[in-house]
Amino acid sequence: MKKVVLLLVAISLLVTPVVAFADLKTAEKDVFEDFKKAIPADRIKTVDELFEKWLEIKSGKSSAVILDVRTEFEFNDGHIFGSSNLDSGMVYTMPERFTDPNTEIWVFCRTAHRSTYFVGMLYKYGYKNVNLVKDGISGWAQKGYPLFNTYLGEVKVTKYEKKLKEEYLYRDNK
Repeated sequence: MKKVVLLLVAISLLVTPVVAFADLKTAEKDVFEDFKKAIPADRIKTVDELFEKWLEIKSGKSSAVILDVRTEFEFNDGHIFGSSNLDSGMVYTMPERFTDPNTEIWVFCRTAHRSTYFVGMLYKYGYKNVNLVKDGISGWAQKGYPLFNTYLGEVKVTKYEKKLKEEYLYRDNK
């Protein structure tokens, strides 16, 4: 009898973390969907629409803000010229940076995951004119729109690889 009880306890201890992990993944998806629902459907924009807005800003016809919410390292590797950079984890600083809730802001990340959370939070804060750019900087690069590297200047992406794997013979800064 003791062996059966011990076996059941052991099995429950092994299964519980898997169930908890599955529940956390489900919870994350639910939270993501909640933030996504906070964004008005007409505020979800394409990369082509962002490009048109970028041209308007460059020509002085618009004072919209283009906000890249990737990390500083990602931003330095390739960004939209003239865009601002604020790590997605710093969303709580937006009310002190942009005090007018009607400021026109276009937000993107690499794909649209981090920016969905970011834009959803801005709508929950009370911002009214925030646009989420679906497909993010990867979509921008795939379209062949210009990218700027902090150290090299304008760069042209000739082939976009979602998961680039490089083999190194030697690399000092591992």
